[in-house]
Amino acid sequence: MDHRVDATGEDGADEHLLREAEKIAVALGRMFPGLCEVVLHDLRDPEHAIRAIENNLSGRQIGDPATELGLARIADPDYPGVVQNYPNRFPDGRPAKSTSIGIKNAAGEYVAALCLNLDVSVLSPVTLALSNLVATDSEHRERPLETLRDRTARELREAVEARAAERAATPRSLSREEKKALVRQLQRDGYFDSRDAAQTIADLLGVSRATVYNYAK
Repeated sequence: MDHRVDATGEDGADEHLLREAEKIAVALGRMFPGLCEVVLHDLRDPEHAIRAIENNLSGRQIGDPATELGLARIADPDYPGVVQNYPNRFPDGRPAKSTSIGIKNAAGEYVAALCLNLDVSVLSPVTLALSNLVATDSEHRERPLETLRDRTARELREAVEARAAERAATPRSLSREEKKALVRQLQRDGYFDSRDAAQTIADLLGVSRATVYNYAK
């Protein structure tokens, strides 16, 4: 059944709620470009729940199905109306902090959910950039004192974000030449000796694994 057709009665009232929530989703997403994804789920149609997605960071599309949290709300009207600041992760591995707000109609049924997914990885370089700004001891900054082996993915992520922060940028926003220079520096510092390092770097920079190897040449 198409819930957008009937402009009167309960379906019409539900549709009005969705239209109003859609305006909120668009406004919130455009207020935080590149930082916070805002998704409006139409829980009346769980197989095609995504009604609006602003500032798309997860790669999902309008018409994609509801998440597990959305299905839980459909099944249980007593499910918490707000689930706030829970840890999440984007498909490419970037950490996120999420909040989900359920929207009920006059009958007490969940008809929609407004979800915010904050890209936490963007904030780390900002913190590092501020730390670099006030730092007074820059000795040994340009050359490592030693080359470590078998570094973890977390250490690799921190290294990439730190080098991007020195340019007041995020890893994905670096130019092609800056990404190439960063990859070559990581290779000189021994990061390519760790398992799956190339794929991890590729995910952080938003390029393919083959591109990482080309940059390293």
